[in-house]
Amino acid sequence: MARTAVVTGAARGLGEAIARRLAADGDRVLIADLNLEGAEAVAAELAGEAVEHDVRSLESWERLLETAGDVDVLVNNAARTEFRSFWEIDVDEWDDVLATNLRGTYLGCRVVGAQMRERGSGRIVNLASVAGQNSRAVTGAHYATSKAAIIALTRHAATELAGSGVTVNAVAPAAIDGPMVATVAPERLEAMLKTIPVGRLGQPDEVAAAVAYLASEAAGFVTGATLDVNGGMLMR
Repeated sequence: MARTAVVTGAARGLGEAIARRLAADGDRVLIADLNLEGAEAVAAELAGEAVEHDVRSLESWERLLETAGDVDVLVNNAARTEFRSFWEIDVDEWDDVLATNLRGTYLGCRVVGAQMRERGSGRIVNLASVAGQNSRAVTGAHYATSKAAIIALTRHAATELAGSGVTVNAVAPAAIDGPMVATVAPERLEAMLKTIPVGRLGQPDEVAAAVAYLASEAAGFVTGATLDVNGGMLMR
């Protein structure tokens, strides 16, 4: 029987690549995104389902569960990324980046995690970032702060759910070729590449493969972990 997987922010970029990988693995995939038109386009290709979804909203999460039914895999991928200096970030932008990236992940873990706990099984994978582990990463302070907090949230949620057959893990990519990197100025991108020992950008499929492993039955003894996919940018 096919599992049901929900991927947030799946209308493009990493979310789309993750949704494609899970669909290829045989899962029923819900493409959850604020951009309903983009979500519908991806869903049509995957024979999946598109859902207009605002990760910042508790009510939106509750409606998502009504559509999805029992969720076996949740990938909290939706994020807002801004490349600004510390002094250029205004309060409204700070609040929205934290609401999208961190509150959205918290709500997903809480709402979907509660359903999984009741059923006694499930996989949650949160998208963190090397930016949350290394202050030299080329990102805004609000983005980096949210991603660092997601790593801590992942450990706490994993502890709460470990006895219920539910695992919670994170994947922390570095610079991945796609829409986010496309907005980086060429000189900043060149500087970023110099910090990556393998000498290239990562590919969305490489992150999707890491997510697919953590979402699999084979990863049942892995929880509270953060899997680095960063080309050696941060080794530990």
